[in-house]
Amino acid sequence: DSQNGNTSYWRDVKIYDNYAFIVADNVGDHGMQIFDLTRLRDITSPETLSPNVVYNDVTSCHNIVINEASAVAYLVGCNNYSGGPHFVDISDPLNPTSLGGYSLDGYTHDAQVITYNGPDTAYTGKEILVGSNENKVVILDVTDKSTIIKIAEFDYPQIGYTHQGWFTDDQRYFLLGDETDEQNYGINTRTLVFDFQDLDNPELHFEYEGPTAATDHNGYVKDGIYYLANSTAGVRMIGINGIDSQ
Repeated sequence: DSQNGNTSYWRDVKIYDNYAFIVADNVGDHGMQIFDLTRLRDITSPETLSPNVVYNDVTSCHNIVINEASAVAYLVGCNNYSGGPHFVDISDPLNPTSLGGYSLDGYTHDAQVITYNGPDTAYTGKEILVGSNENKVVILDVTDKSTIIKIAEFDYPQIGYTHQGWFTDDQRYFLLGDETDEQNYGINTRTLVFDFQDLDNPELHFEYEGPTAATDHNGYVKDGIYYLANSTAGVRMIGINGIDSQ
C-alpha cells in the first residue's frame, strides 16, 4: 500500500475474493484502495506497489466492513454521511460503485453486516447491520440501500465508548465491547452479551468480566469460541457454548 503519500495510525484492510480493500483514518485524500492480491504471487524480492484502483468518493475512513454474501462494502467513520455507513458495490472489485449511505444515527465506529439467518424469522434473508456508534448500538435493515430501515437502538450501563461487537454463530446473541469502560469505571475487561432473539427488542443477557483490567479492543466468534483482543493482555479465547445458561 502506497498510502497515497500519507501516514496513518488507524488503518483497516478487508478481503473480498482476491482483492484487498484498504482504508485509513485522519489522513486526507486516502480513499479506499483496492489491490489485486494475485499480483503478489510472482514477487521474489521487495517491491513498492501501488493499488490497482483508488475509490475517491471518500477521503478518510476509520473502518471497512464487507458482507461477502452481497458483495457490498460498508465504509464507516468516513468524511461523509456524518460518519455513518457508506455503501459500495464491489461485485466487480476493480469497478466499485457507490450505493449511497446512511447518516441519521451519526458516526459508526465499527459494524458487522450479515445476511440474516437467525431466530427472528421476520428478518430471514435480510441484510442486517449492527453498528457500534460511540454511545449506542444501532440495528439497521440495509437490504434496500435507498430505504434504510432502523430496527432498534439501545445502550447499556456504564457506557465509555461503544466500540465493536460480533454475532454468535447462530446469530442469537451479540457480544459487545466498550473500549473505555475499564478505565472509566475501574472494572475488569467487560463483554456485554445481548440477546437478539427479537431484533426489534434486544435485551442485555449478562455481562462477562475477564481476569484482568485490560482494555478490550475487537472480538470475533468462530465455532463457539470468542477471540478477544486486549490492549495489554494478549488475545483471549473464551468458550461460549454455555452462553444460553448464563
